[in-house]
Amino acid sequence: MSDLGYYVLGETSYFASKADQRFGYCLYVPSGFSLDSAADYSLAVIVHGSGRTPQKYRSLFKDFAEENRCIILAPLFPSGVMVDGVESNYKFLRCGSLRFDHLLLAMVDEVRAQYGLIAEPFLMHGFSGGGHFAHRFFYLHPELLRAVSIGAPGMVTLLDASLDWHCGVGGMEEEFNVTLDYAAMRKVPVQMVVGGEDIETWEITIPVDDPLWMFGVNDAGTTRIDRLQSLRNSFEKASIDVQFDVVPGVAHEGFKILTPVKQFFSETLNK
Repeated sequence: MSDLGYYVLGETSYFASKADQRFGYCLYVPSGFSLDSAADYSLAVIVHGSGRTPQKYRSLFKDFAEENRCIILAPLFPSGVMVDGVESNYKFLRCGSLRFDHLLLAMVDEVRAQYGLIAEPFLMHGFSGGGHFAHRFFYLHPELLRAVSIGAPGMVTLLDASLDWHCGVGGMEEEFNVTLDYAAMRKVPVQMVVGGEDIETWEITIPVDDPLWMFGVNDAGTTRIDRLQSLRNSFEKASIDVQFDVVPGVAHEGFKILTPVKQFFSETLNK
């Protein structure tokens, strides 16, 4: 441990991103880590939901990190960036010229440089707002992911080019200057995970006067379970395999669905 400072090991403090100091991240670095052993370590990105609890998610992945020699990166995308009072910008990857996927990739590069990690595909899990981010990030950057776990997003972007972005992927090329790479997507293990009691609809039913409203925005299903099943169906129509996990007795509680996520990631790393 002598080759790195105290505050960059274990449960680290927050770091401001060098790319844009409005954004930052914290880490969990396993107890056995050293720069000499860095090549043996993987990276997992855990994306928070609307409540912005990256430190909690980071800490809940400590056991996984220790058992699997994996550094945990938990980014923070604050509310109200670019537009006062708006908390959902990061979920859709961009706001004007600001690209949240690029900000995350800059954080990944910073962590790799500081800890001497190999530039190889990383794991990603996100719940709720983080689930929004995770599946849309997967569309744009499948070649960068070793596996992706999509947890209970309130709104889904179906793999359906007949539906406009963000209900579907129609117009995605114009929005992001990226073409969907289905061949690369089929190589990435995909998990979708949701609580069996995640049936509240008050937050995810979008009224016509909401800035996020568009034609068809509520058509993927009534509950988060319904909408995640619609997302799975759209993946499977594109020949993308999905591991679909429903956690019994759990409502919209991201901290309580992590056991199957850790199992999914462990199986991926140990293949």
